[in-house]
Amino acid sequence: MALTDTGGSFTQGNLFRHISVMSFTSSIGLMAIFAVDLIDILFIAMLGREELAAAAGYASTIMFFASAINIGLSIAAGALVAQAEGRKDRAAAREAASATAVFAVAVGLLVPLLALPFVNEILGLVGADGAMRDMAATYLWIILPSTFVSGLSMVAVAVLRAYGDARGAMYPALLGAGVNLVLDPILIFSLNMGLEGAAVATVFARIATMALALGYAISRYQAFAKPHFACVARDCGGAIKIAAPAMLATVATPVGAAIVTREMAKYGADAVAGMAVINRLVPVVFSVVLALSGAIGPIFGQNFGAGRLDRVQETFFDGLKFLALYVIAMSALLFVLRGQIADLFDATGQMRSLLYLYLGPLALASFFNGAIFIANASFNNLGHPGYSTWINWARNTLGIWPFAVAFGMIWGAPGVLLGQALGGVVFAGVATWLSLRVIEAPCKDPLLGHFSCPDQRMQVVMNRCSRS
Repeated sequence: MALTDTGGSFTQGNLFRHISVMSFTSSIGLMAIFAVDLIDILFIAMLGREELAAAAGYASTIMFFASAINIGLSIAAGALVAQAEGRKDRAAAREAASATAVFAVAVGLLVPLLALPFVNEILGLVGADGAMRDMAATYLWIILPSTFVSGLSMVAVAVLRAYGDARGAMYPALLGAGVNLVLDPILIFSLNMGLEGAAVATVFARIATMALALGYAISRYQAFAKPHFACVARDCGGAIKIAAPAMLATVATPVGAAIVTREMAKYGADAVAGMAVINRLVPVVFSVVLALSGAIGPIFGQNFGAGRLDRVQETFFDGLKFLALYVIAMSALLFVLRGQIADLFDATGQMRSLLYLYLGPLALASFFNGAIFIANASFNNLGHPGYSTWINWARNTLGIWPFAVAFGMIWGAPGVLLGQALGGVVFAGVATWLSLRVIEAPCKDPLLGHFSCPDQRMQVVMNRCSRS
């Protein structure tokens, strides 16, 4: 469903179909990445040295923060390009894409320059020491210099989604996963490179992903204009206003996971093991839910840019309908297979009880997390990205800790899971209410009451750049 030069594919046609196609294709790319990450760890574990897997874990913690920056920039690129495409202003779309891409490259080069000289100290902050710290540092010296490659590929993929090219946005992730899958055993085992081999394979996978994403974006849409310094400097302001809150919102997720893990640890290793299995199941089984924010964002953005607020509101409700159908179907499947899944992980005692609790009614709580993702997409694409930051941090702190502690005191480890789910219900309600207020009047801040239209100010800047 690639766009023609007339653009605006999401401003017409069946919105439920657009949401379905975008979500499923986005989730396929996500699932491929998750699967390869899992296989990566499996290959490293096959080397028979526990400290290697631990070193990879420490390095991944540091890499997450670099990824959070790139995710924020990709959200900004998608929002700005989709709004311009909805206005049928290809020049503005190209300027936005180019400015964000230049900024992603600049940040991607700056991060390793600032981090690598202090890599041992940074790893020490997350608990790495001795041989594990040295191995993790070597891993990061290979991976971190390619941060700009990852950033550029994420921006290009977001631009493809903003143009409505669901399949074009999916293939780069699949190619990267395939390259990683092929190179991992060759470099790790055949060439005896061990952990360094896994890092090199990831770098090549990033390059392949970037090459295909840029190739599609340029050949199909001429998506990037020749960057001019003055224009890029002006346009980056609009990108940063979206990217910074989106980046902060992304960082909130592991904070919530850490709170739940800490509370679970009070009830023994069995409880922590059960939580670990659940955390690994969720990204695979509910990958469509995780992909929803990035998938539905361009649909919001294009219709907002076209001034079709009726379709923006319809997108929100169709997104909730799609989410409900998917979560109910997957939850029913998990319930039917709960015995086999528990057996697969050799779960007994409390670990098995927790799995049965999640694979029964609590899997349905994924609907409320998905509702927060949809609301965040509306905030990021309708000119109020700061709300996504506040909602994510509130959900992952106030929406977890007091509920998990209180319910844990009553029901033990199962209570922690119940508390986490209930917190999601509360903040999904808040996010939904706030999102509908934003959709009703995008130029009016629903909490503070003042008027502002950042997208219109950005349009003036784009026009100046296009004429310069």
